Amino acid sequence: MIAALLALAPYLAGAFFGRRLAAATKEISLAARLLAPAVLCLPYGIVALSFGVFRWYWLAMYAILPVAIAVILHQARRADPQHEGNWRDYVVLLALGLAVDLRWFEPAWPAHLMVFNKVLLLDAGIYGFVILRRLDGVGFSLRLRFRDVRFGLREFLFYTPIAIALGLSIGFLHAHAIWPSLTRFAGAYLFTFFFIAVPEELFFRGWMQNLLERRVGRYPALIITSMLFGLSHWNKRTTSFNWQYVLLAVLAGVFYGRAWRQERRVGASAITHATVDTVWSIWLR
Repeated sequence: MIAALLALAPYLAGAFFGRRLAAATKEISLAARLLAPAVLCLPYGIVALSFGVFRWYWLAMYAILPVAIAVILHQARRADPQHEGNWRDYVVLLALGLAVDLRWFEPAWPAHLMVFNKVLLLDAGIYGFVILRRLDGVGFSLRLRFRDVRFGLREFLFYTPIAIALGLSIGFLHAHAIWPSLTRFAGAYLFTFFFIAVPEELFFRGWMQNLLERRVGRYPALIITSMLFGLSHWNKRTTSFNWQYVLLAVLAGVFYGRAWRQERRVGASAITHATVDTVWSIWLR
């Protein structure tokens, strides 16, 4: 429980109080700001010691990587005060993306607690981009508004008939005539929203698409981000290249990106994403 609270605290604090935290850190010395994310190693230490899988090198990795990200993004802010996008931003995105997609850090954890890895890497990114880099236009706030729900569900309704027709035709989707309890549906939706949709939407839309728009424009950024989002699913549910999943994920990425850029709100695209994933997992997997 303590480890979970420590891991979730930066995520939730950034989602609800990001601007206040960014402003508060200005009063702290630069050395303290850059070294602060080393505390992200604590959840690993607590969990690993509890389950007898503790390794010093994993502890060091969870301390060093967040600090390295903080240093790189602090340099990016100094080199790019106009927030046009800097090569350092993309280095951090590449490192975080590969670490998650290729599961570099998952061997550190007991099999049923690997979600900690994704949350801690997300924390490192949030601290770097939101607190230190203070990248604008991200829209990372979970103080949801009615318009977030409206635009999120609108893009879900646009994507759904395309996905069902294509998914059934290529054999990726399989319809199930079941009606889950409200408790099961709500539980699945909330877990998907907080631990899958929001992290992925923050990464791909709030950071990646946001930065690419400054370099290549809105529509190319939407297409490039959607393709990268789709390719990140190449090894999901299989040990080989899962082209069906990639294809549907690329198309989904277009609608997630549209939801985000409507008002540049991660909450909107996360609603689209969570709704798609929940419907798929219950009725169409």
